[in-house]
Amino acid sequence: MSKTLVAYFSASGTTARVAKELAHAAGADIYEIKPAVPYTKADLNWMDKKSRSSVEMNDKSSRPALADRSADIAAYDTVLLGFPIWWYVAPTIINSFLESYDFSGKKIVLFATSGGSGFGKAVAGLKPSVAADTVITEGKVLNGRQTAASLKAWARTIL
Repeated sequence: MSKTLVAYFSASGTTARVAKELAHAAGADIYEIKPAVPYTKADLNWMDKKSRSSVEMNDKSSRPALADRSADIAAYDTVLLGFPIWWYVAPTIINSFLESYDFSGKKIVLFATSGGSGFGKAVAGLKPSVAADTVITEGKVLNGRQTAASLKAWARTIL
């Protein structure tokens, strides 16, 4: 049986809640991707073109620094990778995370939370950040309250 990690970035707590529920349902370990400098409410104001998140997302080469690099990625076969959808893609801190580890030969299944949009070009934006033999697939947008049964059922289909 493969070993699974739920790794996630959460700006407001929504993705963190979903990630914890998913890790429990999948019987997976969990790891929080934290920025070296936490995001403030002002940083997340997408209506302000000068806010930190807006500046980062407008620069595809932006790689926010991580608070740590303590995830034992080598111990896992599958990583369920969660994040809030920003501008129809993953926040650039997800690229920072992917570029900080060796995901060669691993399977990464994305899950996200969103105010209304789908994955958009998330897979295409993340693929260049991993080795060519890493499989990244679009998983599911998990908005609202998920039941333990629905999360277990989804986890069974992807693991």
